Amino acid sequence: MKVQNGSGAVTLAEKDITEKILESYNDVFADIVNVLLFDGKQIIRPEELEDQAPRSAYKADGKLREMERDVAKRWTKSNIRIACVGLENQTEPDADMPLRVYSYDGAEYRAQLNGDAPRYPVVTLVLYFGHRKHWDKPLTLYEAANVPELFRPYVPDMKINLFEIAWLSREQVRKFQSDFRIVADYFVQKRESGDYEPSRERIDHVQETLQLLSVMTGDHRFEEAFEAGAEKGEASNMCEVLDKVEARGKEKANIANIRSLMDNLKWDSKQAMDALNIPASVRVKYEEKLNRQNE
Repeated sequence: MKVQNGSGAVTLAEKDITEKILESYNDVFADIVNVLLFDGKQIIRPEELEDQAPRSAYKADGKLREMERDVAKRWTKSNIRIACVGLENQTEPDADMPLRVYSYDGAEYRAQLNGDAPRYPVVTLVLYFGHRKHWDKPLTLYEAANVPELFRPYVPDMKINLFEIAWLSREQVRKFQSDFRIVADYFVQKRESGDYEPSRERIDHVQETLQLLSVMTGDHRFEEAFEAGAEKGEASNMCEVLDKVEARGKEKANIANIRSLMDNLKWDSKQAMDALNIPASVRVKYEEKLNRQNE
């Protein structure tokens, strides 16, 4: 997965590998697949999913290289593997996405040749989180590889399963039963109005939901809000999360103003806080943060 931000492309893989991204939870993964593929019908159960190693190896230029999916799971019922399903997250359209998906799926089919177990299909869902414009890059192998008409009868085409999360209908969003409903609702609202009215719906996987929003939007205040409230108990809904985001922003602005008065007017911290009418309830905390700046 590629995510574009001000400093270039980053990936979820660059985050601490011990962290679990939201979609890797079975309840969330099954929910995404059931809504996007089966219109909300409970076809895949969380307990029927088993983790699939996201990495696969291939040889290029005489060297062994690795490919890494965002999330992949095998769907198993009565000890019989029915399918392997993978999720790929994108914040920007990628012209090579059909080639990437073809490679991921091919690696999984290749792995099945190593044993005598029954073969099973591989399905990849590409989740596009852009909300300012539709996906405008190739969707098929023919388009991505510029296959000439002369060769098309001999080259099987493949179309990626693309889902534009910000363009889901409100009815589709309501069908999600996991924390992904909060994520989808955020992007739909941003696309429709450019703003976000938070819900009081409970978040089960708080840290992972905020991390996904942080990575997909490039707005690290979501993750900072979780870190700020970790010692006092996690926020349980997006209203509380955004309250923490607002409070953290106000705190940073107040400390910056205190520091400015101290530096420019040669005041001590008490004089600066008195001038800014800083409440007594937060002065000790502000003092500690100012002292850490001096270290």
